[in-house]
Amino acid sequence: MTQRVLVVDDDRTVSDVICRYLEHAGYQVSHVGDGAAALAAVARQAPHLVVLDLMLPRVSGLQVCRELRERPDALPIVMLTALGDEADRILGLQLGADDYLTKPFSPRELVLRVQSVLRRAGGGPDPGRPEVLTDGGLVLRTGPRVARVDDTEMALTLREFDLLAHFMRHPSQVFTRAELLERVWGWNFGDHSTVTVHVRRLREKIEADPAVPRRIVTVWGVGYRYEPADA
Repeated sequence: MTQRVLVVDDDRTVSDVICRYLEHAGYQVSHVGDGAAALAAVARQAPHLVVLDLMLPRVSGLQVCRELRERPDALPIVMLTALGDEADRILGLQLGADDYLTKPFSPRELVLRVQSVLRRAGGGPDPGRPEVLTDGGLVLRTGPRVARVDDTEMALTLREFDLLAHFMRHPSQVFTRAELLERVWGWNFGDHSTVTVHVRRLREKIEADPAVPRRIVTVWGVGYRYEPADA
């Protein structure tokens, strides 16, 4: 089945290039130029992924991201941000975007990011070997990508799920943010705040008290460590 990608960008030159490269990669691509049209297109077309510029007329990209994250289907989102908009980029990640690129960017890199996110959405790094990861009341099923804590299903984005699965596969092991970027995101470069934001979001969902985390703990000056419930 051909996967559908919705491109949301009001710069026609940029969007034409993005659409052309994605179509060449085999995706079915549609384009809209503002946030209100993006929300309508998602409801109408049910895309598999949205490429979302944050600087949009009518309804901002951040508001679009916020409303898409209220949907139950965890629709993957790849953000596009201007080079100097670090605060907006971090806020977009806090709202649940799965990946981002800063303008100007390579269209080929965008295609690789889209492929990576969709591959994970289709069943993780190795969909042929599903796992069940358990720790106390926390259960992750990697095949259907279902996460439960105390028998309550959690709504996790793709990256949140993959980050938590990585932590649970390597209990009591310390990882730097650079190592997590490489192992979970597949990046050998990038903004380390991406990891920080995703750790914060995970803590809000799995910790009894996110301000005093007991599962994902900070190792000051190094990175993060996952402590199993029986530690």
